[in-house]
Order: sequence, then structure tokens, then C-alpha cells
Amino acid sequence: MKTLGPIPDGYVGIDGVLAVDGVPVTDLVERVGGTPLFVYSSELLKNRVGQLRAAMPQRLALHYAIKANSFSPILKLMSQLVDGFDIASGGELDMAGKAGVNSAMISFAGPGKQDWELESALSAGVTLNVESEAEVSRAMAIADRSGQTPRLAIRVNPDFDLKGSGMKMGGGAKPFGIDAERVPALARNILESDAEWRGFHIFAGSQALDAEAIAETQKQTLQLAARLAEEADVPVPHCNLGGGFGIPYFPGDEPLEIGLIGKRLALQFESLPPSLSDTQFCIELGRYLVGEAGVYLARVVDRKESHGHTFLVTDGGLHHQLAASGNFGTVVRRNYPAAIATRFAAPVEEEASIVGCLCTPLDRLADNAGFPRADVGDLIAIFCAGAYGASASPAAFLGQGPAKEILV
Repeated sequence: MKTLGPIPDGYVGIDGVLAVDGVPVTDLVERVGGTPLFVYSSELLKNRVGQLRAAMPQRLALHYAIKANSFSPILKLMSQLVDGFDIASGGELDMAGKAGVNSAMISFAGPGKQDWELESALSAGVTLNVESEAEVSRAMAIADRSGQTPRLAIRVNPDFDLKGSGMKMGGGAKPFGIDAERVPALARNILESDAEWRGFHIFAGSQALDAEAIAETQKQTLQLAARLAEEADVPVPHCNLGGGFGIPYFPGDEPLEIGLIGKRLALQFESLPPSLSDTQFCIELGRYLVGEAGVYLARVVDRKESHGHTFLVTDGGLHHQLAASGNFGTVVRRNYPAAIATRFAAPVEEEASIVGCLCTPLDRLADNAGFPRADVGDLIAIFCAGAYGASASPAAFLGQGPAKEILV
């Protein structure tokens, strides 16, 4: 029997049924008209931001990376909780605008920005984190034609990465950012142009659970930003230190010790070199803010036996929860936290696999794990579903379509 990942703190049962913000999920499913359904907790979102604020230095601003979850009610809530937003496409810029996000709070990164995206961002007054010298030239040409003043920051490809990160965004040859040794010359060119110089964006990796590694990477990031500023002889109005804060998904994962990160960063801020003394700093987080605040619900539509093994077949699947199926950057498939939502906290009675409705053996949400007995009509819950679920899964696969979503 395989172990399940740890269920995040903050989830309880009411009369044996999983509840989110005090509401049984059966009531939420009835409210929206069925499953599959993503449920997001506003209480857990607010708590997470509050915990971060308390742990981090006051000087540090908090940005939300929209790619983790672009559900409009979440964007509206986040606009009340964070200091800025980070986007990676023109589509996300449109989503942010429709949610009422102030465009002055937005920065735009991504290695393949098209001209129409640059034009939209410039018109909205968004800060562009430019990823190549050619992108700077295109942005300046578009700004000249439209009479805009571009707000430009350089995304730096650092000469280090975040140790233990799930996805390494810096170090070595990367499509992201501009190699550090080429940054000073480009920074001087931007400062001498008609653009508004906005500083640096330095992102080394993501999904790390090692607080020591994150603290060390932040130290290296500050050292790099100072060195680049001194070599270029330019001020640094703003510096995005990246993110990398991970959440526990799998058996054995432990929560990130954010207190240690905050204390180490505060010490770094106390001894900044003159080149960074007036710099505004931020971190850019996605999954850490929203991941544990989401639950994916699907209904058991069939219970079947095959060669002595029990399969709970649901109306959901990898088309909504690609990461939980093990098909989103995982080398060895491990189980996300999962439960029978309509028998929440009941004792284990059997070993079963939870599978989706798609005609592929990849569609498996929990593998050979222990559950209370579940029958047709029961609801299953996949936790840590608030990030890279609805926003990163192939909802159109086999014509299934998107899941419903609700913020409570």
C-alpha cells in the first residue's frame, strides 16, 4: 500500500464530510450544480498571506504570480492582499484587467513576448521584464510608434540556481532572461534611452522546501544585483528576488520554514551595499500562496475490480489535475494528498486506486493507497489543488472541458 501526501492544515470534517471554510463540500457541489469542481478557501488564502507578512521583513513587497491560478475571484481577492502581480502572457494581462487589477501593479516576464503583447503592456503601463537585447529593441520601437514611455526591467539569467528546486530557472544556458555578464551594457543603454528604468528581475528556481537553500539563493541574488548595478553604474529602483517557496505534496515532504527565510533576509537588508540602499524589493510567489487553499472534487461513477485490485473511477481526472496524475514534471509518480470527502477522517478499510474518466492509463489520481470504502456517488478530494490545476491541465483533452470553480 502506497502512502498519500500530507493533507494541509486547515481542513476539517463536519458530520463526516470534508468542509471548506465551514461549508460541507456536498453543499458546495450542490450550489454549483455538480462535479468536477475546484473549491478555493478565501480563509486559507488570507491566512497564508498574513503568515508571510509576519515572517518577512517589512521592506519586502509581496507579488502574486498569476500563472499559478488565474480564477477571476482569486485575482480580485489577491488584489486586496498583495502588493503586485506577475504575468507571463498577454492573456494573463487581459485576465488581470477584467478582474480590476491596477496595471501599475503588474510586471510581465516571459521569453517569447509577441509584438501585440508588448504593445498591450506598454499601453497599460505594465513593467516589462525584458529577456533579450532584441526584445528591448522591439519594445522601444513599438513605444516610439505609439508615443509611450516603456517601463523596462532586465530579467537576469543568474550564474547560479536554487538548490533542490523542482524547476531550475537560472544558471547555465536558459531561455529565460539575459546572461549576467551582458546585463551591465544593456542596463546602461536602457538608462540612456527614453525608457523608464525599473531594475532587475532575478528568478533562480521554484518549488523548493529547503529554507536554507532559499535563504542562500536570496543572498546570492542580492550580491548579484549589487554587482550588476556597480558594473553598470546604474541605480536599481526595484529588484524582484524571485520566489521558489514550495509546498508539501508528497509523503515525507515537510512544510517550508518561512521564519528562517525571513530572518536571514532581514539580516541581508541590514547590510545592503550603497548600490541597493534605495531599492524596493519584492518576492514573486504563486503556488505557495494558493496551492494549499484549493481542493479538487470528483464523484465516483464506478467501482470496479480487476485482478483483485479496486479502482474508484471518477468523473474527473488528469485533464483538470495533470500534476496529481504525475504528468507535470514528476519523474517518479507519487501520491498527492487525497481523501474520500464524504467519509472524511474515517479509518482505512481498503487499498484502492482513484482514476479518472479518460481513456488513457496515465489518468490516475491516487495509486494503490489506503482509503475508507467508497461507493458510487461518493466524492473524492485531491488536495494542494489551488495551483497549476485548472490553470495548467489539458481541460480540452477528449472533449471533456473545464471543471467548475468556486471561491468560498
